[in-house]
Amino acid sequence: MKQKRPSIKDISKALGVSITTISFVLNGKGEERKISKEVIKKIKDYVEEINYTPNQVAQSLRTGKSKILVFMVEDISNSFFAKIARIIEDIAYDKGYKVLFCSNENNDKRSRELIRVFSERQVDGFLIIPSSGIKDEIENLIKNGIPVVLGDRYFEDLPTHHVVINNYVASKEATQHLINNNFKNIAFITTDTNQNQMLDRARGYEDAIKNAGLTSTILELPFKQINQKESSDLIQSLLLEKNIDAVFFSTNYLTQTALEIIKETNPQLIYDLGIVTFDDNDFFKINNPSISAVAQPLQEMAEELMRIMFKLLKTKDKDIPLMQTVLDAKLIVRDSSFRK
Repeated sequence: MKQKRPSIKDISKALGVSITTISFVLNGKGEERKISKEVIKKIKDYVEEINYTPNQVAQSLRTGKSKILVFMVEDISNSFFAKIARIIEDIAYDKGYKVLFCSNENNDKRSRELIRVFSERQVDGFLIIPSSGIKDEIENLIKNGIPVVLGDRYFEDLPTHHVVINNYVASKEATQHLINNNFKNIAFITTDTNQNQMLDRARGYEDAIKNAGLTSTILELPFKQINQKESSDLIQSLLLEKNIDAVFFSTNYLTQTALEIIKETNPQLIYDLGIVTFDDNDFFKINNPSISAVAQPLQEMAEELMRIMFKLLKTKDKDIPLMQTVLDAKLIVRDSSFRK
């Protein structure tokens, strides 16, 4: 016969301690509620001894809280999103929350399906790196009183809590760095998305080029075809056939794709070109030559996303003032952005 799962009532009876006291200790609020260290230790030791785990379903029904958050990103395997996810997981764990991670692949249909599934499971809040066409879904979550914080990008015509980077300034400074190092024909390789963070990066590049009296060269690649032959051919044609002496990549995955193409077609080119990428990566530090990169403040981004989320979780006021944080990125100068 299956052994009966111990309940909080069983613990209360065994220890002679009130259910309320036990609940405070199990929820990490023992010290806050002035419960003595001896009682806290007594409860924790006994809980560990009997291998007690709370009934999450019952707890959720009782409190109206699942203690689960969703972090939806473009691609969880990308080092940029993976590092933020790891920090968020640690912060959530310390607060007694668990995080579900998922990738929307920058696909609106997939984003909508994920939001619907997790909403039905009554998660407590959403941290979302949104694809471009899910403004209505984000708006519905907010109208339904579900905490939502957007990261990396946002919708200009939808008031939301968000944490982003000053992409325009970072991109302009990175382009200016190449100009200062006497590169004259600087190309910008990006994706064909209309998301504001990518548009701001392109705008920063264009303004720096224009201010220097140079000619801009922009290659926009279809997002869904980044790793396909058509995109590889376009990158190869730009780097090998046009009079380009430097290139600025709008994302780290575009940089990695281009470096693979260069290695296969003309290995010497990596030493001849000036190269800067947006989004740093451990690989760029050890590459030969090492790659100059615009590094986003991942720790600060993750902490700010969670600060806003927990503030939303704690308040019942739907009209809480918008929390919109813009952080600065840092250009890390390495070998690739100097003239050889």
